[in-house]
Formats: sequence, C-alpha cells, structure tokens
Amino acid sequence: MSVTAPQGFRAAGVVAGLKANGGRDVALVVNDGPSRAAAGVFTRNRVRAAPVEWTEQVLKGGRLRAVVLNSGGANACTGAPGFQDTHATAEAVAEALEDSAGEVAVCSTGLIGVRLPMEVLLPGVGKAAAELSRGDGGLAAADAIRTTDTVAKIAFRQGEGGYRIGAMAKGAGMLAPSLATMLCVITTDADLPAEALDRALRAATAVTLDRLDTDGCMSTNDTVLLLASGAAGVVPGEEEFTALVTDVCADLTRQLLVDAEGASKAIAIEVVGAASEDDAVTVGRSIARNDLLKCAIHGEDPNWGRVLSAVGTTDAVFEPDRINVAINGVWVCRNGSSGDDRDRVDLRPRDVTITVDLSAGSASATIWTTDLTAEYVHENSAYST
Repeated sequence: MSVTAPQGFRAAGVVAGLKANGGRDVALVVNDGPSRAAAGVFTRNRVRAAPVEWTEQVLKGGRLRAVVLNSGGANACTGAPGFQDTHATAEAVAEALEDSAGEVAVCSTGLIGVRLPMEVLLPGVGKAAAELSRGDGGLAAADAIRTTDTVAKIAFRQGEGGYRIGAMAKGAGMLAPSLATMLCVITTDADLPAEALDRALRAATAVTLDRLDTDGCMSTNDTVLLLASGAAGVVPGEEEFTALVTDVCADLTRQLLVDAEGASKAIAIEVVGAASEDDAVTVGRSIARNDLLKCAIHGEDPNWGRVLSAVGTTDAVFEPDRINVAINGVWVCRNGSSGDDRDRVDLRPRDVTITVDLSAGSASATIWTTDLTAEYVHENSAYST
C-alpha cells in the first residue's frame, strides 16, 4: 500500500546507525522501469539543504532510477563538504545498482547544521540495496524516513485501466512549505512523460501539501518526488491522473496534519468570498500562523476576534464590516461584529473548522493547521538533544 504498490518499484528501509534510538534511518526506492520519467517540487526557503540542490539538478533530465533518503540528519547548512557527501551518497547508490549517479535523487531530514557520518550512512546505503523488495520494502522505507513522526504515512490509489499510485511521506514539524512539504515520494506504474508528471505534481501539491501550515516554519529540506515506471502499460488522461495524484496528496496532507508535533486539534481554515484565490490563501495562512488563535482553539475558546485580527494584517481585498466568521458551523461573527451566541460552538472534537467569508468575490481556499500546545513547545525545545 506504499511506494511499492505500483509495478516496477522496489524499496527498503534499514538501520544504519544514524538515529540514536536505533530505529530504521536509511530508505531506498528503486524504479525498475521500463520508464524512468520523474518530476519534483522543492522548498522555496532560500537556505536549502545540499540534497535539495543535488536532486533539483538531477531532475533537470526528467529521469530518476532511484531515491535514497535518510533520517537522523538534514545535511543542511553544511557547505561544500555537505554537497560532496550528497554526491557520495548518490554514487554509492549508483554503484550498488550498477547505474548512474546522475539519476539518483537524495533526500535527508533531521537536525540542521551537522554533517552526516558518512562512515555510517554509506554502509547503510549498501545494506538497503541488498534488501530491496516489493513485499515489505515499501512499509520499511516509510518507517525509515520518520523523525518526530509517531507513525509512518502511506497512501495508495488505483486508476482506470488498473494503473496504481503509491506514496509515502514524513513530516510532523516545520510544516509551512512552498510547493512541497517535508519528504514525500510518490510512485506510479502509469506511462507518462516527465512533463506531464511535472504538471500533475505541481497542480496536486498546490492545493494540498502546500496548504498545510502547522507552525509557520519552512524547512530547508522539503522535497516531493513523483516517479513513473510505465510498467502497467497504461497511458491515463492527464486530467484523470492529476485528480488521482491530488487525492493521494490530500490523503498524505491529512495524515501529516493529525500527526503534527504536540497537536490536539486539526484545524481547517476555509476562506470563501475572496476576490482571488491568492487572497484566500494569504488570509488562510495569516489565520493559521496566529499563535493567539491557536492557543484559543487549544483552550476550546471560540475567540473570533483573533480571527479578524489575523485577517486584518493581510493585503487581501475586504471591508472589515462585511466579514463573517463561523467556527464549527456557528456564525459567531456577522458583518464584522458579534453574531450567533458563541456558547453554541462545540470545540471538544479534534476536528475544528473555521470559515471566513470575506464578502469580496467568489474565490476560495482551505489552509490546514493545528493548535499550539505545551507539548509542541516541549518537543521543539528538546529536539536537538
């Protein structure tokens, strides 16, 4: 049900020794073809990890034979030596597969600013190559990329004609990306060229993974890759394929949301009546990043004033006296002032929906976030140790 569900893919997840807890920490996903078409989207943080720089260069050719991923270290802010380590990792995969390093993507996650122990990582790559399989390999790989994730995150869909899409992702903190979120590998046995994969991936992530904004922090390592083996021999329509990839990404987005660090609430911020989709996204992100509101939701307080305060910090088109806000279906704010009795709002469930009607147009967007908890603060204050 993961990246090995489509035909033509093998995977592995092994213990190399990068993680102090002794868990799996190196994953390998291999595309056995016949096609090697691939696409990717990456963080838009200007401080980018060496694996991001490497993989973006590799993908200019539109082909990938393999993806190697490690947890236990981000290899970010490590200078030229860190890029050399990434190159060496790709070379190790290429040697094991008797292939070219120029078609090997590299992804890393973990603590920023520390070089990876290559004497540990490279033997782990060899071990992963020796354990590649279609059976349990996908689940092992999904487990190996976890850092603070409490569970592995996988998704699977089947399209018309029998082609499949499988996926795995990791991410529980620093979830405020542009174009991607943390690490994610999507595989398919459909037969599509790299250009079509790129269009589908960008369309899918733009309305799913890109709109997950749990803590306002953008990672240096965010990478989402889509690989096609063509092994099913099915050439799906691009619209159908994009819809299915979007569904897979939406599934992963939900999994990332409910496993976010320390969260007790999963919050959907629906912005409607916006003058443009960009306005709706801007307003949604502002609300999602408002710590006072996130604290209020954690305390099960329907404090709609904090919603309006967040909206007012944006450059979106709206009139303050025309904004309406509903929390879990109760319109607590009407026309910029008090609405229905806020005591009617039930914030006990884990899922919370905040709807903001800007009354400025017909565009809409949804941003997903979480509450701000003492557990989140504790986990991130102790993370580096």
